[in-house]
Amino acid sequence: MSVKKIPQRQCIGCGEMKNKKELLRIIKTPEEEIVIDTTGKKNGRGAYICKSAECLRKAIKSRGLERSLKVSIPHEVYEELEKELIGLEL
Repeated sequence: MSVKKIPQRQCIGCGEMKNKKELLRIIKTPEEEIVIDTTGKKNGRGAYICKSAECLRKAIKSRGLERSLKVSIPHEVYEELEKELIGLEL
């Protein structure tokens, strides 16, 4: 009997490897929008981050999100992502 492999992804904030289901996916859509993908299946280039505002702040400071998505991200988009993330934490 074979053991099912659990996909692992690295958080761009803290750098920890975690199960894909434990992380949030942030994507750049083909229309160049930056959105949180709650399903994990939307079309677009994705980056994974822990479900904490602290990891998002680390990713902003290190510009990890911009590197992963290969796009320059305006400050307003970061603020919107932080609001959505805080809403998901509750």
